Amino acid sequence: MSVEVGCLSFRQPYAGLVLNGVKSVETRWRPLLVEMKNCTLAIHIAQKDWEGDDWRNILTEKCAMKHSEVEKLLESGERFGRGVVAGLVNVGETWLCSEDVPLEQMRELEKAACLTGLSQKYLTKLSCPRWLTKPLYSKGHKDMWMVKIPAHLLPSDPVVDVL
Repeated sequence: MSVEVGCLSFRQPYAGLVLNGVKSVETRWRPLLVEMKNCTLAIHIAQKDWEGDDWRNILTEKCAMKHSEVEKLLESGERFGRGVVAGLVNVGETWLCSEDVPLEQMRELEKAACLTGLSQKYLTKLSCPRWLTKPLYSKGHKDMWMVKIPAHLLPSDPVVDVL
């Protein structure tokens, strides 16, 4: 038995930050996840790293994490390696981030997204992250694709809502 869900590839460290519950807002230039509202999304860990270190500055400055805590978080995100479907997350509402968001609200959104420069991007709320029991090796794709996850890889609290 298996479960088929939508899957999206994330570069590191963002895949690990999502699955460890630090990143709760996903950002895209187009409303890619709008049709996934109230569904479960599989998280694929891409081979490449994210370019830039906005995420590190947000973790150390806005989240007040120590260097050792950041390193421990990064190690946790690499537990399954690269090129794998590693976990599941619930998808919430998607909205376009306007340029006139109040400064304090923008800071909170940047903290949740672990990224700056959110204006004119589509933001999607993510919740209930959970790691698979073992990685599922899979080639990544540019956009969303469907992936079959064998039942024995699902976490003990799978709660999967499919499209």
